[in-house]
Amino acid sequence: MPEYDIAADRACTRKSAVVLCRRSPPSRTSPRSLMQPPHPTELMGLRPTNAAGWLWMSATLAATTTGLWLSASPLIAAWLTGQIILAAALVQWFVVLHECGHGTLFETASLNALAGQVAGCFALIPFESWKRVHNRHHKWTGWQDVDPTTALLATAPTGRLARGLVNVCWKYWLPLFSVLYRLNNFWHIPRLLRLFHAARPRRRLIVNVVGLLIVYIVVLGMAGPTALMRSLGVATILALVCEDMLLISQHTHVPMGLSHGLDVAPHAAIEQERFTRSLRFPHWLSVMLLHFDAHELHHMYPFVPGHRLEDIPYSPANEVTCWRWIRAARAVPGEVLLFQNRTQSGYDV
Repeated sequence: MPEYDIAADRACTRKSAVVLCRRSPPSRTSPRSLMQPPHPTELMGLRPTNAAGWLWMSATLAATTTGLWLSASPLIAAWLTGQIILAAALVQWFVVLHECGHGTLFETASLNALAGQVAGCFALIPFESWKRVHNRHHKWTGWQDVDPTTALLATAPTGRLARGLVNVCWKYWLPLFSVLYRLNNFWHIPRLLRLFHAARPRRRLIVNVVGLLIVYIVVLGMAGPTALMRSLGVATILALVCEDMLLISQHTHVPMGLSHGLDVAPHAAIEQERFTRSLRFPHWLSVMLLHFDAHELHHMYPFVPGHRLEDIPYSPANEVTCWRWIRAARAVPGEVLLFQNRTQSGYDV
């Protein structure tokens, strides 16, 4: 594993006349005062409840229904409002899927599985694939070429066309990353079979992927492509653009180790703070997204429900306000942001 130069890692760097630096932001609304992170055993009282799970499921279903209803209106203003609401709901379904994969939306595994299947349908991600791949991501965070969600970023593409496509999509807010993130990690059956060797998980993965694909084909056949595009097209694109920001912000351009094919030991959850980044949203938005922006705390304490992360009395080191990170990251070429880290590029993003 490479050596980490803390001074260099935390220094602000001037490059191409743009200063990109991390800072220590004010704490969130909930007070956080501990200089050292609490031991996980101190937080075992922060557990999911069925009441909270039903609340978030109901709110997300209500937003989805409202968005679809408005999107069916012939009035442009109503349709546009519906698409914006529906886009927010689709992002929320992704967050719900994330919670269900950790078993932290409801108290019981059966309710988390049921809600996860519903959320996966809206989020365009099979729940079985999500649960298994994402749990492996948490196990191997910090080892870029072992973590299945970052392994493809360990080696930069050599072709000019591929690099140019990445740069153009990043520059013009085209959600290439969130699309490829889905296809490569959760729909790519041969890759899933290479990751998971036991017969039962393989069957469940294939059944879920094929089953969800059939659901989409049936819906397309019943609604028709034109009606489906009018109801979901713009909302889906907007949601994917937002998820691009969320996903890329969490681990991209952060120094990690490379195993180079050797056997390595996973980093304990409490040690994963240095491999993650958190965007600080306005408090109302953070609450709506179940504090999905508190990504360092989530990696350190993955058993804590998202809506309880703000109750953890610790301020992570890599938290940055969302707009500051977006402005800084957008000043970096896409191929540099995705396939290098801050110690390699000089951009402290």
